[in-house]
Amino acid sequence: MTLWHYIRYMFFRRDTPREPSFRERIESLTNFRLGTNFTDSKHARVTRDGIGAIVEDREGQRPHVNKAGLMMGDEIGLLVNGGYQMFWRAPSGKRLPARAEQLKHLHAFEEDLKEGLGLTSLYNEGLGTTSDLHMYDRVEHRDAGDADKPWMHKPASV
Repeated sequence: MTLWHYIRYMFFRRDTPREPSFRERIESLTNFRLGTNFTDSKHARVTRDGIGAIVEDREGQRPHVNKAGLMMGDEIGLLVNGGYQMFWRAPSGKRLPARAEQLKHLHAFEEDLKEGLGLTSLYNEGLGTTSDLHMYDRVEHRDAGDADKPWMHKPASV
């Protein structure tokens, strides 16, 4: 090898970065104390401190994290903001009040999961826990029935 070839090899080579496979990314989450369980070749359940999420392999993209929430048996309960209190709601309809320690665990879980998978952490999510649903109105079935609804009247034309 000539001196020019050696210099060109040492200073101008470009190593192609290797993108880890879905399985490698999921298995590396154990470094963040996250428990992993593959449900099939394209989905894995990741858990820690009673919080869990389903991570999905998407072809040609980084893994997609479905909503994280409280493990309620085999279901993952999503966070609902009732305006006056936060709740966990499972797909089966079961509801539990959210406790402060659970919200702290959720926030830490989401941050570690994103870092472990190499995903972008958004600014507003980094500030604290975000809700999946917002149910601020405490009046159930407010829009149902024949009662007068002032917001449905058109303004009088002048």
